[in-house]
Amino acid sequence: MAKKFRRLDRDRPYLNLLDFLVQEKTFLAIVIVGIILAGILTGYSRGAMWLGFFFAAYATVANDSIQSLGTFIESNKDRKWWVLWLFVGSIFLVTVAFSYFYFDGDVTYQRLLNPDGTTDYPHPEKFSFFQIIAPLVLLILTRLRMPVSTTFLILSVFSADTSGITSVVWKSWTGYIMAFILSFLVWYLSYNFIKKYFKSRKFHRGWTITQWIVSGSLWAVWVMQDGANIAVYLPRHQNLFQFIIFSVTIFMGLGLLFYLRGDKIQKVVSEKSRISDIRAATVVDFTYVALLIYKLFISTVPMSTTWVFLGVIGGREIAISLARTKKGKKHRKKAGRMIFKDFAYAMIGLFVSVALAAAANPDIRNAVIDAIGL
Repeated sequence: MAKKFRRLDRDRPYLNLLDFLVQEKTFLAIVIVGIILAGILTGYSRGAMWLGFFFAAYATVANDSIQSLGTFIESNKDRKWWVLWLFVGSIFLVTVAFSYFYFDGDVTYQRLLNPDGTTDYPHPEKFSFFQIIAPLVLLILTRLRMPVSTTFLILSVFSADTSGITSVVWKSWTGYIMAFILSFLVWYLSYNFIKKYFKSRKFHRGWTITQWIVSGSLWAVWVMQDGANIAVYLPRHQNLFQFIIFSVTIFMGLGLLFYLRGDKIQKVVSEKSRISDIRAATVVDFTYVALLIYKLFISTVPMSTTWVFLGVIGGREIAISLARTKKGKKHRKKAGRMIFKDFAYAMIGLFVSVALAAAANPDIRNAVIDAIGL
């Protein structure tokens, strides 16, 4: 009987679409209201600034939770959500407060503001419609479980010219390649040792302490890198009132994220091989944070941390599938499909980002038209 109903659903796909619309009616209503508000406030400065910020605050953290917090959430399912929230939230507050006071009101560790005071991402006097709705587009893609780059999707619509996009793309591409190679070598060369050592489900308490230290460090570095994707809506030098709204809003958004246990995008992490094992999660996070620290200090150009994370996860999955002796072909196919899907979603996000940037900025639009020969 169940097979019969599944066959009927395939024969009438509009039923599946109707079910989706019913299930997501609240989310769709929020998006529609957001688009209407964006249309009303387009061209205004203060109202559009705060609306775009509130959209970006949740959309950015919700999408990027898979990379900065995904393994932490997955391997701590048995702990109360508010304990995880207070731990991560406290690290966020300390990290942004240091940047705010050290860089004279800049909470982005100079991701948006160069040391000489210039910027490739100027704060608009009046916000365009596409700048306001960029986080809503990100929110939709997140709901569809797409691990897209928030850096591309949001910063692109604020870029003064194409150089602000190409520099981010180049730094992100090199980050992806480095992450894939390093993660592959770590897991392939140590697979037999890890398999033997991690075979038992029991582990020393020291692993929990280590993971919380590594995860906390990873979260702090992520805030240094990707906090710019949220702060881009606010002045490059925030006053105290703006800083309080900025920090409290994101702190509360983190609480909602942990209450929902990562929401639907968390599946991108959950489907990976034994990632709920706290020891495996620690190794993944350590590889990831080491690369982010390197990229953080090599230049102040913003970077897609999502692409670096996909490189870490992709290298790990390929290494494990090649190192396995049993059912190797089956695991290789499965790993290949997952990597292709994640990479395809990331590319979709890049194309959408360029389209939004072209719609928001005439100079970028003309450059894109010239590039494709139209």
